[in-house]
Amino acid sequence: METMIRFESVGQYTAFNNNETLHPLVSVVDLSKSKPRQSSRMYFGCYIVFLKEVKCGDLIYGRHTYDYQEGTLVFMAPGQVAGVNSNGETYQPKGYALVFHPDLLLGTSLKSSIHDYSFFGYQSNEALHLSERERQIVMDCFAKIDYELQQTIDRHSKKLIVANIELFLEYCMRFYDRQFITRDYVHQGTLARLETLLSRYFLSDAPQTIGLPSVAYCAEQLNLSANYLGDLVKKETGQSAHDYIQSKLIDVAKEKIFDRSKTVNEIAYELGFKYPQHFSRVFKQRVGHSPNEYRRATESELN
Repeated sequence: METMIRFESVGQYTAFNNNETLHPLVSVVDLSKSKPRQSSRMYFGCYIVFLKEVKCGDLIYGRHTYDYQEGTLVFMAPGQVAGVNSNGETYQPKGYALVFHPDLLLGTSLKSSIHDYSFFGYQSNEALHLSERERQIVMDCFAKIDYELQQTIDRHSKKLIVANIELFLEYCMRFYDRQFITRDYVHQGTLARLETLLSRYFLSDAPQTIGLPSVAYCAEQLNLSANYLGDLVKKETGQSAHDYIQSKLIDVAKEKIFDRSKTVNEIAYELGFKYPQHFSRVFKQRVGHSPNEYRRATESELN
């Protein structure tokens, strides 16, 4: 990999790719105008979405490689680093990139909702694979944004540009929902692996050494981003990943409560809680009874 290239502004990225900067805060970049280049690492201070047209090496995000071939979209949020590993070969970039600065969203509804588009936090093996029809919709959205950029800026410009960006992101939400279904062969077994991971976690001494298992921890163990795992669990179970993990935690807690040789405090520490009061509060929220109440109730039923 070469020395990292930093793009703090839209203009820096458009200039790097031999495109004209029509607006300081947003641009649709035609990557085919770029000069041929080799491997590079890039830091982005803007939101950027890549639409890849041809295979040109493996796109690297952090330590991982994207599942990124022709006709795919990849989303980057400000502060992220990506790159292309071309194995030392020179390649000609092709495709398009939508790049917009966070300041473009100031005073708009998208400013408060941008974090709802969780795919900006996806990492390896999580690119959006488009059908030809979906690709045409994406290109239509890009064309509408570019059309506005070609016009003289007036009081309608920002509203229309941001509205079209939001429309594009809503389509991407729909396409990802479709992908969770149609690429089930990729996701198949993820929930089973998550279940196995949690079971083994609570059978080990990990709770005492690491603490309660977080969504981020589980995602890392499954080689997924936390956002992607959360969205996958939500679509498969209707629960958030946090609630899914807590449900498993409570199931294990219920089993341990049957062991009269251990106090509730000891069980809390075994499960990874730093404070027994926290365990009691979570247990009561989920079960409707405190651990001691649940223990007495189950004992009376058995008797």
